[in-house]
Amino acid sequence: MNDMGQPLHPLDPLDPIDPIDHGDRCPPSATHPLVALSGLLGFLGACWLVIQAQPLPGDIAAYALLVIAITAAVILALDIGWLKVHRRSSTGLDWQRDDPSWSRSLLKLFGLLITLGGVAMLYWLFPHYQQPRFAPYYALLQQLLPVWLVLALPYFYFVDRRMRTPHDGYWLLGHWACSILKRGKHTPLNRAERQLLGQHWLSWLIKGFFLPLMFIYFCNYLQNFNNSSATTPLQFWFELLCNLAFLIDVGLVSMGYLLTLRLADTHVRSAEPTLFGWVVALACYEPFWFLMERQYLQYQGKLDWLQWLADSPLLATLWGAMIVSLVMIYAWATVIFCARFSNLTHRGIITNGPYRYTRHPAYLAKNLSWWLISIPFIVQDSTTDALRHCLMLLLLNALYALRAWTEERHLSQDPQYMQYAAWIRHHGLFRRFKLPRA
Repeated sequence: MNDMGQPLHPLDPLDPIDPIDHGDRCPPSATHPLVALSGLLGFLGACWLVIQAQPLPGDIAAYALLVIAITAAVILALDIGWLKVHRRSSTGLDWQRDDPSWSRSLLKLFGLLITLGGVAMLYWLFPHYQQPRFAPYYALLQQLLPVWLVLALPYFYFVDRRMRTPHDGYWLLGHWACSILKRGKHTPLNRAERQLLGQHWLSWLIKGFFLPLMFIYFCNYLQNFNNSSATTPLQFWFELLCNLAFLIDVGLVSMGYLLTLRLADTHVRSAEPTLFGWVVALACYEPFWFLMERQYLQYQGKLDWLQWLADSPLLATLWGAMIVSLVMIYAWATVIFCARFSNLTHRGIITNGPYRYTRHPAYLAKNLSWWLISIPFIVQDSTTDALRHCLMLLLLNALYALRAWTEERHLSQDPQYMQYAAWIRHHGLFRRFKLPRA
């Protein structure tokens, strides 16, 4: 359930951010490493049971949903029961307030139904979502939506009565639609209302675009985890560890898109508002990435690192270990988000895990791994081809640099992120280099 309301700065008045701070202390993280570790262990245990069960293709969505449910239960139990995240100021809830309203709650439910209908229309409209590969995602919706809709009204009622500003995006959309039904014309919205409604739709477009991709990737990794074509022990272990990292990544990311709840402080504070930010992010994902790769950024040559180092087992092992380490850092960057990961959104500032050492550790690790995997600098056909492959990979690196820049521009509206960026410049892994300001 996407608990989108007015954009809030996640600053707790009990733990104020010093506006004059110049990076002397790292601000607290929205997540706790022990919660992340517990969620990871729950996730791995559930995945192991599913992989051992070897579910049929038609059942894989239910098994994937079970893994996500077990992981979410572990994380939410610790977040709410131990860390009391529901009492954070950033939730927008005031537990001293008790203003129940069935009318507001029903308008929010109406707004949710309109939102789901809008996303469903896009799935029906675009041929991309008619592909058979999306069958697990539609199976997920068939299993999840009935439960979701039954719980939506009591959830809205419970949360609404505690909200400091209960007139959120769901309420505004429901109220606006009702005014059209009653009067035959809509009530004009002021600038703040248009911004709130725009943020509501943007957050749901993000969920509607990324959740299907991440969930079908997750199902594929679960279904095919044991299907290895490795011919050597090195290749076997390399594929196993990399597939494990990617399984963790897409599984926890899928959970993040499903688990946007104000009560758990995992709601969307704000969505990326600029077209440029959306363009550089979506260019890295299918179907847009296929066009980019085939026509502009096909940096891979005919030779990969295993072939290149086939005659040097020790060097190949060390090279493979470096790639696996980078891929694991990439997965670690997802794990530390717990239930808060999603692209193009602000859902709380993360300052622990790999983010304790550098900004954008996932992008850094991913881009470095591509250089080690594809080895574009090795001359295969000609020096010109090697140079061309290197330049294309540099262009891809530049695309991710632009993603990092637009994300920082978005997050920099939060003073807590500005303090984190200042702290990283003084204490981060690359502090000796002059990192650009956020």
